[in-house]
Amino acid sequence: MKIFLAQQNYHIGNFEYNAKKIIDAITAAKAQQADIIVFSEMSVCGYPARDFVEFNDFINKCYATIETIKEHTENIGVLIGSPARNAIKEGKDLFNAAFFLYNKKILAEVHKTCLPTYDVFDEYRYFEPAYDWNIVDFKGKKLAITICEDIWNLGDNPLYRICPMDELMKHKPDLMLNLSASPFDYTHNEDRKAICKANVLKYKIPLVYCNAVGSQTEIVFDGASLVFDKYGNLCKQLPMFAEALESVKINDDGTCVESIIETVDVLPNEELNPNVLDYDLNINEIYDALVLGIKDYFKKMGFAKAILGSSGGIDSAVTLAIACDALGADNVRAVLMPSPYSTEHSVNDAVALSENLKNTYDIIKIKDVYESFLQTLKPTFNDLPFSIAEENIQSRTRGNLLMAIANKFGYVLLNTSNKSELATGYGTLYGDMAGGLGVLGDCYKMQVYALANYINRDKEIIPVNIITKAPSAELRPDQKDSDSLPDYSVLDKILYQYIERRQGPQEIKTQGFDAALVDRTLKMVNNNEYKRNQFCPIIRVSSKAFGVGRRMPIVGRYLN
Repeated sequence: MKIFLAQQNYHIGNFEYNAKKIIDAITAAKAQQADIIVFSEMSVCGYPARDFVEFNDFINKCYATIETIKEHTENIGVLIGSPARNAIKEGKDLFNAAFFLYNKKILAEVHKTCLPTYDVFDEYRYFEPAYDWNIVDFKGKKLAITICEDIWNLGDNPLYRICPMDELMKHKPDLMLNLSASPFDYTHNEDRKAICKANVLKYKIPLVYCNAVGSQTEIVFDGASLVFDKYGNLCKQLPMFAEALESVKINDDGTCVESIIETVDVLPNEELNPNVLDYDLNINEIYDALVLGIKDYFKKMGFAKAILGSSGGIDSAVTLAIACDALGADNVRAVLMPSPYSTEHSVNDAVALSENLKNTYDIIKIKDVYESFLQTLKPTFNDLPFSIAEENIQSRTRGNLLMAIANKFGYVLLNTSNKSELATGYGTLYGDMAGGLGVLGDCYKMQVYALANYINRDKEIIPVNIITKAPSAELRPDQKDSDSLPDYSVLDKILYQYIERRQGPQEIKTQGFDAALVDRTLKMVNNNEYKRNQFCPIIRVSSKAFGVGRRMPIVGRYLN
């Protein structure tokens, strides 16, 4: 049986666009005598559609698109994903479904059983779990069709008392076909392969796993679709972060015509232990995810040009380099806004960076604007000593200037804050926290340095001085980040334990961290939830990013 995997980048709610991509892939597969072509989860409407699925008109368009696609299925089985109405009317109105089309008919409709309700997922809000499980007979083969669920270990959740593959195995299927929309995080790729192999070894039949690719606001889907033969050998892997249309031939005995490309461990490699923060771990994949995140956000929103503040610091430098890669240097504008406390070398470094990248840049000194604010506020400030208020005036002045230029010329402001700063509240609301998209908001400070070194892997793009100098906001004389924050190499590890691993204060202290430092760090994180609640969308590259995947009470108190 010749099966094509269509790893495609969809646009949520853009039905004509999605349908054209799907039909073009079907046409290409038919030209190569494919038996089946498999698309990813919710391919008809894009994933995650969230509250769009609550609109009856949206569901009508899903069905109309399926009808359009159905007309192109002569002599080829087509497996697509879409919401489906619940005809029984027990429970919720919709299923997360897969439609198997053949010869202009709907041959089968399959419903997802295990609906994820963790991190960025909230499927139980919208969909009813499946209540029956049947194989699809096609060209003498029994197909077990599942939707993402059997690729992941969801059995411990009481919602998932029924494993759909266990039910389907009662019908003795020959092949597993899985439609997926599995988001990227930098520990996930090897884990995914290991779990896929574990499923194959359990059921002893081949697996064709088609994953979505592309960025949907904060969530990046990395593709990397997989094919395993019945012995658990990886026979095909599609590229990460790119669309692809590739075929595999599966023999009647459950082996693949393609040669084995990799031996996958059932358990992930120890080097990918998610309990440990490794700053360099898969840094190339993080970089590619951020590039795709920017590129798709702009393309799907209809934006063309970006602007950002370039300070001569590591965060803005890395953001600028990634933005130029994603959008092209001609479409990125950097604004250097030195204050009375900015050092000359910071300005020179920022200029050198833009000249290396060949992007447009402006130098706008904020001294006069800043002093005008101080003069206006002088009667109210009543000669009180210099404090964070004066520091934040500089940051908000920069934010206002950036937004003014963005409004005048149609730019979107990219935010340059990193995860360490956002976690601890080391940022100014309506100042350096302004922006339409957070590029580094899911990268800890030490990961930002790793990204800088990756960007410079072939030649110096980011000036070395930016990488080696002590980080500073330069909002007062001789200021350093270390005046307000613990050393990033220690801080990031504490934050990782608290945010990604959800370890409590006592658990973190038992790992050898200073008790007072742990208490201080967690207090900063909890006290600054109100700031993060007002932040822009962040491109997700970790297993627990700020935003939709981390929902904490603003007024909560949790320390020990």
